[in-house]
Amino acid sequence: MPADDVRRRTLALAIAGALVVLAVALALFRPAPAAGPPLPTPSGPSDAPTATQPIRSASASADAAPGTAPPAETDTPEAGGTPVEPPATIPPAGPSEVPDEPVAPPAPPAPPAPPLPEFPEALRGQDLTVVPGAGPNVALTFDAGANAAGLAGILSTLAAKGVAGTFFLTGNWAASNPQGVAQIAAAGHRVANHSMTHPGFTGLAGDAIVNEVRSAEQAILAAGADPRPLFRFPYGDRDARTIAAVNALGYVAVRWTVDTLGWKGTSGGASVQSVADRVQAGLQPGEIVLMHIGSNPDDGTTLDADALPRVIDRIRAAGYGFVTLDALLAR
Repeated sequence: MPADDVRRRTLALAIAGALVVLAVALALFRPAPAAGPPLPTPSGPSDAPTATQPIRSASASADAAPGTAPPAETDTPEAGGTPVEPPATIPPAGPSEVPDEPVAPPAPPAPPAPPLPEFPEALRGQDLTVVPGAGPNVALTFDAGANAAGLAGILSTLAAKGVAGTFFLTGNWAASNPQGVAQIAAAGHRVANHSMTHPGFTGLAGDAIVNEVRSAEQAILAAGADPRPLFRFPYGDRDARTIAAVNALGYVAVRWTVDTLGWKGTSGGASVQSVADRVQAGLQPGEIVLMHIGSNPDDGTTLDADALPRVIDRIRAAGYGFVTLDALLAR
């Protein structure tokens, strides 16, 4: 073999040997690769917790299948998961420390209301100017639609003289003077209906008449008195139609025998003397006397209240007594 060929083969073998030695050295000194996460299993159940599988603690490893490594214990939910709070344990409620308040016994049922008085059929269609069949007796009546300036004096006189009267109240007056209504009723006097706002009735339509009468009735009832079944037309303004309308509402219409005209006041030419004289001039069995509670708007006088003691004394001196308009309902 030629010398050149021998040298080339020797060089090739030396290079090959050096490469082998280098490979072995690299293999010996190369660090071991770090353990990576386990690759997902292509099929079959997973051991990782799911939404329906709670995270098991290390204490549960005793129940794991043989040969299966228990999952690592964790105190936090998986990333992106929602922590599941254990159900709250509510201790049973014990006896209340606050003693129960005593339960009041139910109130006894209210006694039935007495039947409303009904006026005699013979009084239907009338606006009475006297008390029929009253004999030698007079009915003192007092209208209230303005103020209550004369009320205290009237009630004081009636109490001192032992006389009962009949008070025709508007609903507005009753609503503004509930204490006055209570005083009238407490003193034993009769209360009656004088409309709600004191309008002339002949100019009212049927529904307006109903409203005037019923509204006044409710206002007076709310103040503690019952006006039924006595009604007086404001200004005495009435006709067959309006009388029939109030009769249909359960009321008998009551006018008067004599108006004292005390409401005119001294500025209108009236006086205590003229009031007493007019009552005496109209004296007759069943006389109905019209007087007023309020004061004159111009001079502030209360002539009817001032004249009342003299009026009562003169009537008695003539041999007459006194009745309320409830005498109408006894017929």
